Amino acid sequence: MAAVATSAYSSCIPANFLHSPLKITNQISSPPPLYISTNPSHVNPSHLQHLYALCNHSCHRFPKLDSDGRVELIDVSKLRTALSNSSVVVSVFTKPELANDLSSTAEVGTRSMGIGGNWIQRVMPVTPDNGKLVGFGRAVSDLGLTASIYDVMVIPSLQGRGIGRRIVQRIIRMLTGKGVYDISALCSEKEGLFFKACGFGEDILGSTTMMYTGTSSCPDAHQTAIYAGRKLLLSPPSRQ
Repeated sequence: MAAVATSAYSSCIPANFLHSPLKITNQISSPPPLYISTNPSHVNPSHLQHLYALCNHSCHRFPKLDSDGRVELIDVSKLRTALSNSSVVVSVFTKPELANDLSSTAEVGTRSMGIGGNWIQRVMPVTPDNGKLVGFGRAVSDLGLTASIYDVMVIPSLQGRGIGRRIVQRIIRMLTGKGVYDISALCSEKEGLFFKACGFGEDILGSTTMMYTGTSSCPDAHQTAIYAGRKLLLSPPSRQ
């Protein structure tokens, strides 16, 4: 049976692969086969909720955290509303078996070989139907003047492979294609390093993002800065 399989697929497999020992590397820096979509209907809100959980990412500026520092689960109905009202939605899919941690050399060897079993399934192109959601990003815009990018994330096992940058590049391409060039990204200090690598910089006008606090009076200059998870909160001073 093995001989038959080799004969059937030999035209698809390089000759040096058939006659040389398998070389296994400890690290893979290039991304696996991907499908990048800009169609919001390709995103299942429940799958997106799971992606938020895997990345420990929250849509809320002030998320609730559990004892382990995990953010609260995003409401699926609100995700569905956010998707339908986002100007640009970019989602990334890959084969489910490739979305897991590839640091194991044994797993890498098995997947690299890919002969027998579900080999045919593995070489089929990735689609939203057969793939797993592993990356996401969106933008909100008036589609005339300005836009803001939110929620760029990639599952931990595939981070550092340029997938996040490709998401941002696709968002920017779609926005600039509509004539929108005033594009901002609301992010933390750590996320800022990523966006700088994507071509973002400090606002040349020196503007500062202000968040609605729910109070009608302006807080005085002695606010106390505290961290809640990964977000910076400004709390008004206690009254004596």
